[in-house]
Amino acid sequence: MKVLDLKCSHEHRFEGWFASTEEFESQLSRKLIACPVCSTTDVSRMPSAPRLNLSSARGEAAPQPAQPAAAPKAAALQARALQFMRELIEKTENVGERFAEEARRIHYNEAPARNIRGVTTPEDAHALLEEGIDVMPLPVPDALKEPLQ
Repeated sequence: MKVLDLKCSHEHRFEGWFASTEEFESQLSRKLIACPVCSTTDVSRMPSAPRLNLSSARGEAAPQPAQPAAAPKAAALQARALQFMRELIEKTENVGERFAEEARRIHYNEAPARNIRGVTTPEDAHALLEEGIDVMPLPVPDALKEPLQ
């Protein structure tokens, strides 16, 4: 199993596990690898040095590779953003293409009050705002639209 360090064109960094380097290249060429944060398939492999645990056989501690100072902060921020999105998805009802209609029904007390999410056009979102119905666009990464494995 090969564990590769990857990044997308938006500088989101993540790991990918592949049976071989050839399998990674195959999936990359078919656009099957997507960023778990923004869902772009414009992904590249980060340079990494192979790590051999030879010193552990002699009882010595293996040196850890140095990481850029910003990497832990960026990773923590990405993790918080994904956690927020997961919680938002868990606590809202997906009404899909009926979002504008359902938001109006809730606003005018024609349907039970609840937190909803869905899809609407920019024009419909603007019309909802003009009616005094609070809406907020929130792009959900494709990785979070399906159950995580």
